[in-house]
Amino acid sequence: MNILSRVLGMTDFNKNIHMKLSKFKYTLPTELLADRPAEEREDAKLMVIHRDTGEIEHRHFRDVLEYFEEGDLMVMNDTKVFPARMYGNKEKTGARIEVFLLRELNRESLLWDVLVDPARKIRIGNKLYFGDDDLVAEVIDNTTSRGRTLRFLFEGPYEEFKAIIRKLGETPIPKFIKRDVEPEDADRYQTVYATNEGAVAAPTAGLHFSKTLLKKFEIKGIDFAYLTLHVGLGTFRKVEVEDLTKHKMDSEEVHITQECVDKVNLAKKNKKRICAVGTTSMRVLETSVSTDGYLKTYDGWTNKFIFPPYDFSLANCMITNFHTPESTLLMMTAAFGGYDLIMKAYKIAIKEKYNFYTYGDAMLIL
Repeated sequence: MNILSRVLGMTDFNKNIHMKLSKFKYTLPTELLADRPAEEREDAKLMVIHRDTGEIEHRHFRDVLEYFEEGDLMVMNDTKVFPARMYGNKEKTGARIEVFLLRELNRESLLWDVLVDPARKIRIGNKLYFGDDDLVAEVIDNTTSRGRTLRFLFEGPYEEFKAIIRKLGETPIPKFIKRDVEPEDADRYQTVYATNEGAVAAPTAGLHFSKTLLKKFEIKGIDFAYLTLHVGLGTFRKVEVEDLTKHKMDSEEVHITQECVDKVNLAKKNKKRICAVGTTSMRVLETSVSTDGYLKTYDGWTNKFIFPPYDFSLANCMITNFHTPESTLLMMTAAFGGYDLIMKAYKIAIKEKYNFYTYGDAMLIL
């Protein structure tokens, strides 16, 4: 394809897709929403998409190793999910209230940003009791219709406070999974390399890697670079505007170390495969790129929203799960894989009964 037709092609593509929400609508049969993970992590199905030829292969996740060579780099999000969903009782009435811990606002004052349900009952000044009154919290602000700021009233050391939260909180598996949380969720809703606690949702593409598979990558000479994005609930927030340029993503905390930067930039210089494991890793990479297309260290927040058309700077392949209709995660996947090819792949995935969403199957885009 010559330069002119490439440019024209891109303008047509812009016109056609026009960055509209309705372009990302599709019908997902509810039985394809996985409510449990595969027996073993790497048993999940893997759809492999070749962007250069349009070829689509059906494999299992354990086969992912075949697509990488010595010197290639996997970029992984090492955030760790904490047990963010708690149940408390309102003082006086004893009404049961679900409290979803979103993020810690101030460590010294034990201030937290939370969601409460049912929200209409919870007003400023109310107190909530957790466990056998192990913990008490006071509502000090209304932030959104369901959002509140809580101050936990706790005298002991901070570590003791966090230990109580871990004891009382449960694994925050997504609401669409219509079953109670089970003990195995504590392990399976967490990547095997999770180290930095702070997420309220798992970076799901990474859930397919087992310790054994990581070892096989290592033996083959494939390296890992770890970065952190603490996934918030904003990732799942519905897009409510038809014009995608008007959608605002919630900010999420990000950390990129020098070690990660060195590995990514070396792989880029050596023209190796740089594989973003998950949309969160991809967003972090794209958040901190220098003008010459290399990665820089970063500590801060990102609200980067990636949708087609978009030029990616660093990663040249990506592993991701199958996402729900009209989600920002599907939009990013389409930006990376090409809108037409990804939407075609999703049709095939539905026909072939791939599992979707959090505990679902995986896709490798090359």
